[in-house]
Amino acid sequence: MGKRILDILNKHKFKTVIGLIGLLYWLFCLPSQLFKVPHATVVESVEGELLGARIARDGQWRFPALDSVPYKFEKCILLFEDEYFYKHPGFNPVAMSKALYGNLTTDKRRGGSTITQQVIRLSRKGSKRTYGEKFIELIKATRLEVGYSKAQILNMYATYAPFGGNVVGLETASWRYYGVPATQLSWGQMAALAVLPNNPSMVRPGRNVSTLSRKRNQLLKKLWETGEIDETSYKLALLEDLPGKPYPLPQIAPHLVERIKKTDEGKRVQTTVNKSVQQELNRLAREHYGQLKQNEIYNLAMVVMDVQTKEVLGYVGNAPTDAAHHKDVDIVSKSRSTGSTLKPFLYAGMLDEGLILPHTLVPDIPTSINGYQPQNFDNEYQGVVPAGKALAQSLNVPAVRMLRQYGLDKFYGDLKEMNLGGINKPSSHYGLAMVLGGAESSLWELTKTYAGMAHTLNTFTKTSSEYVTDSFEDYNYLLRFPPTRKLNEDQLLEHDPTVFSAGAIYSTLETLRTVNRPNGDENWQFYEDAQPIAWKTGTSFGFKDAWSVGVTPQYAIGVWVGNADGEGRPGITGIQAAAPLFFDVLRSLPTDGSWFEMPHDDLVAVHVCLKSGKKASAFCPVSETQLVPAAGFKSHSCAFHKQLYVTQNEEYQVNSDCYELDMMKAETRFVLPPTIEYYYASKHPDYMQPPPFHPDCSFIGEMPMAFIYPKDNEGVILPKDFDSEINDVIFKIAHRNPDSKVFWYLNKEYVGQTETFHELAIAPKEGEYVLTIVDEDGYEVKKKIAVSRG
Repeated sequence: MGKRILDILNKHKFKTVIGLIGLLYWLFCLPSQLFKVPHATVVESVEGELLGARIARDGQWRFPALDSVPYKFEKCILLFEDEYFYKHPGFNPVAMSKALYGNLTTDKRRGGSTITQQVIRLSRKGSKRTYGEKFIELIKATRLEVGYSKAQILNMYATYAPFGGNVVGLETASWRYYGVPATQLSWGQMAALAVLPNNPSMVRPGRNVSTLSRKRNQLLKKLWETGEIDETSYKLALLEDLPGKPYPLPQIAPHLVERIKKTDEGKRVQTTVNKSVQQELNRLAREHYGQLKQNEIYNLAMVVMDVQTKEVLGYVGNAPTDAAHHKDVDIVSKSRSTGSTLKPFLYAGMLDEGLILPHTLVPDIPTSINGYQPQNFDNEYQGVVPAGKALAQSLNVPAVRMLRQYGLDKFYGDLKEMNLGGINKPSSHYGLAMVLGGAESSLWELTKTYAGMAHTLNTFTKTSSEYVTDSFEDYNYLLRFPPTRKLNEDQLLEHDPTVFSAGAIYSTLETLRTVNRPNGDENWQFYEDAQPIAWKTGTSFGFKDAWSVGVTPQYAIGVWVGNADGEGRPGITGIQAAAPLFFDVLRSLPTDGSWFEMPHDDLVAVHVCLKSGKKASAFCPVSETQLVPAAGFKSHSCAFHKQLYVTQNEEYQVNSDCYELDMMKAETRFVLPPTIEYYYASKHPDYMQPPPFHPDCSFIGEMPMAFIYPKDNEGVILPKDFDSEINDVIFKIAHRNPDSKVFWYLNKEYVGQTETFHELAIAPKEGEYVLTIVDEDGYEVKKKIAVSRG
């Protein structure tokens, strides 16, 4: 008796163990991630519309899951595949029994799987279709029902169901077969797609049309009979085209899609790009490319950013060119020679240090610095030029001299503080040529840095003179905030300015606003709807890169034009190639014509000499009070206006050593150093040179003559002609009195004299010399020179 009881207990224990094992299998039969397959990279606009996509790594067009299944698809698929979806626990015994009976008694094969079971089968890709496999699917389907909601299960089906060829998922099929998102499909289109997973091979152009049509029409009839659609909708749906050859996916922002794929592969990414702005940029790219390629210019790039929200609105990585001209290269992110586009940052820095005021005269004369000899684009010199005009006209020589005054290392530090990418070598590597294009950066970096200046100014003027530290941080093309995000008080924390003050930025943008526009836009200010913009062009050495970058209170726009392979062309200049496209972009954007508010709290009133642009001295005849950056208060006063003592007829300068005090006449003159005066006078006929000193008076003050060539620290290289014969060297000086005779000596040996035009041709041999010049009044200047063959 006891043994029998023990046997019964052992049998029950065995059944319990088996039951526990079965329960544990059921509980853990599903992997943590049901589908371990790669997805396509899908990129959407800020409105949620498709900009482009890239195929999954396994060669399948499989879009990531949608947030929800479209209503029409849910009604269609449930009516066609699983009418009791919301009632069964994962399997339908009635449907399975009917399918089993039919399979045993007829030659036709029919399935009784629910949508839940089909999801399991899709996740077990490659498993054989056997009754044993069906049983496993049934077990796992019940577990799936417990672990997931019906909506989640239906979404899995819509995401991973096959729709023919390499098209997987409803959203992918909608775009491939109808060219629209699934939410925009009609009842006829949705019904056609709903019947496809049951037999995906039905979608083959020119084949199986009748089968697909019959199944779709049967489903449409069910929809009508159940009251889901009315008779009119039913009849119209019957007339709709069936899916056929797949449509190409949209390619509205292909280079941005590729850029996103590198960081977010296999994801659905919503960007900040405005689709209408992007399409307009694409149109302009096609239009300008058609013109540029006539001059063998094959590439261009554009980017538009929202200054306030720090988001990218449009992104064109290249022209619609061909593979031979590198159409797939994303030039927006590639570093190129910056040309003159860094000059505004130098101008702002000097304003911020009080080294200049907006219109301070700066030298524009031949310059040689440790062998480096910058040249203006037109190879001419103006003597001196207002700093703002030098920036607006993009003069190279004043920029280099200003950089030397400001400090190369300090300027380099400013660029680093602004997070300007691409400049990754020490400042000594670039030298003073950095400000003329000796450095490299990308269109993305330059545009966001200009945008950072505008953002700083907007923030300062709209938040009670407070600064934010993130103005120069990177701009977003991925949507991280609501599209209409505005800065609020919690986001605007008070900090000291990290790079430039609002006053310096405002003055810089005011100057850039005056830059001449290209042909056809010269009279822009006379149009009521014209949008003012602070902009700058740039052209790299060898005509390889043309830039145009600018900002309004709303937008930052960047344009690059050139050849991706670096081939230079005569037409690749900022004003000729990039500026016309730049202003077409500006005109295409919705603008309100506004301009930056003046940052009154960061400006000070200074009495400024109108002639020199410096703080007015006691000798400045005409001056006015101007609002300048705060540091301008400590800038130097005008030294160009001087009080001279002359004879009554103003023929000579005199002093108390040679002339009676009561006979001297005091007058104020605008006086430039001789070297500067030489070039300034040729451009300004109204310039009055100071009279020479009276023969009986000793010279006190500035030397009346100076070397033009050779310059300081500049060696002399013997020139050669086409036959390699050595030619004479032309030495040149400037003299305040052009009528004065000048005598030339080389190592104390007389070599000639000049009058009026002080240039002398000499043929020295290689070696070191002392060049001495003496004028007829006895004034003498000397310079050590080293002559070589080069």
